[in-house]
Amino acid sequence: MRVAAFSSYGPPEVLRVMEFDDPQVGAGQVRVRVKTAGVQPFDCAVRNSGWTPPGLKIIFPQILGNEFSGMIDHVGEDVTGFNVGDEVLGWALMTCYAEYVVVSIDQIVQKPQGMPWEHAGVITASGQTAHTALRELDVGKGDTVLIHAAAGGVGTFAVQLAQAWGAATVIGTASERNHDYLRSLGAIPVTYGEGLVDRVRSLSPKGVDVAFDAAGGDALEASVKLVENKKRIGTIVAFDLVEELGVRPIRSERSTDRLSELVNLYIQGKINIHIRNTFPLDDVVKAHREVETGHGYGKIVLTID
Repeated sequence: MRVAAFSSYGPPEVLRVMEFDDPQVGAGQVRVRVKTAGVQPFDCAVRNSGWTPPGLKIIFPQILGNEFSGMIDHVGEDVTGFNVGDEVLGWALMTCYAEYVVVSIDQIVQKPQGMPWEHAGVITASGQTAHTALRELDVGKGDTVLIHAAAGGVGTFAVQLAQAWGAATVIGTASERNHDYLRSLGAIPVTYGEGLVDRVRSLSPKGVDVAFDAAGGDALEASVKLVENKKRIGTIVAFDLVEELGVRPIRSERSTDRLSELVNLYIQGKINIHIRNTFPLDDVVKAHREVETGHGYGKIVLTID
């Protein structure tokens, strides 16, 4: 099969399209012919520096990609509920920039018929991170929620989930060029930088109940000044500040139940996905460059046909 992988750390140009042996299924697994794979900042960090979460090891040449959509083409023994030809979406760590991926059936759900492949390929990773965070922070009816980096991949899902779960007000920090986008999602945009605490207080004089940080640094420190209960402040990036500030470190916890809830909210029209750009597998270098510009909003997708 054709894959996009790298054999040394560095800029996007270290990525190459290579030939790997087709993966084979084991008991309880299926093989998926990949249609689309999401491209995330996580992928770029791994490629650039070799950083990985605990438990993940890089073996060169290393494939990237943590989320995918596609069609099942082979079913292993003891598999129930899925058949050859089923359209699915799911996750598999650092294996998805490839024509085929083999996964356990507890890592996939059925793709809704009307869901575009591009959308199906990018809901899993950022969506489940946002879902994990907002559940841990107990976001619910009537809350005023502050989301840092609200126009980013995780932030966009967090804005929409907070609203779906009954938040009264969602305030999102973002660069000014992304403010109209946040308004289109129903959030109140606010600019980063000096004076952030005062700007948020002017928007919410009665205070902020929850703060979710996907930006780090000054944004997290501002949150401590805005939210009284530190147990309702969480970060997915600034782990070095957690102990000092007394806030929650949050790491994504993925499950098919969590993913199914996201898909159901998508079907109901409560989650919208904006695709910023798509690239064929052969243009994986361009896809990584696009992610690393940090400009604009929406998801970057690899199409693998």
